[in-house]
Amino acid sequence: MSKSSERMVKRFGLPFRIAHWTVAFSFLALYITALPMYTEFFDWLWPILGGPANARILHRIFGVTLMVPLFIMIFFDPKALLHWLKSAFTWGKHDIQFLLAFPLVFFGKDKEYPKQDFYNAGEKINSLLQLFCGIGIVGSGIIIWKTNWFPNWLVDIGYPVHAICVGLSVAVVIGHAYLGTFAPDGWKAFRGMVKGEVSEEWAKHHHGRWTDEVEKAKKEKGA
Repeated sequence: MSKSSERMVKRFGLPFRIAHWTVAFSFLALYITALPMYTEFFDWLWPILGGPANARILHRIFGVTLMVPLFIMIFFDPKALLHWLKSAFTWGKHDIQFLLAFPLVFFGKDKEYPKQDFYNAGEKINSLLQLFCGIGIVGSGIIIWKTNWFPNWLVDIGYPVHAICVGLSVAVVIGHAYLGTFAPDGWKAFRGMVKGEVSEEWAKHHHGRWTDEVEKAKKEKGA
């Protein structure tokens, strides 16, 4: 089937996509501006970033932009935000079966996934990790930014919490980026976050429970 003849289905609205790419850009910018602060190996970034003082200012600016997507979703698409949060915390037998099958499929074994929801189990784990790591990064970031606002013991905890949350987030982001681009059919998932739509065939294969619900709703509406 040619691309032009593929039937497409709506997956993500514009506010959600803008929020997603704002998070991606902010996280990358935060990571780059933080590297020379953590190790001398990246001292060559200081001149590019305008020196240590300017790098810290940029880091704080991007820390603020990291929080912007939440407000984008609250004001422009609260329904999608609530759906994402509810999905991340809603687990069933099919999610566990997906996780058990995933390593085999990832390494080329011929095994079928059970039908998945709008977000599959892997995406749910990614969502939960990013959610809690994001809270940890922002919360600890505020503490080590405004040290005079908090007791010394909390500031001392803030630094390792910040580093741990960043490390976990980097690992999750790398896996998420690979699965959404270079993995088999990854570019089809990537299209959903760029144009907001995916092929119906891809949706049925990767998110069968969701497409079943959509088709059922259409039939009930047309009845």
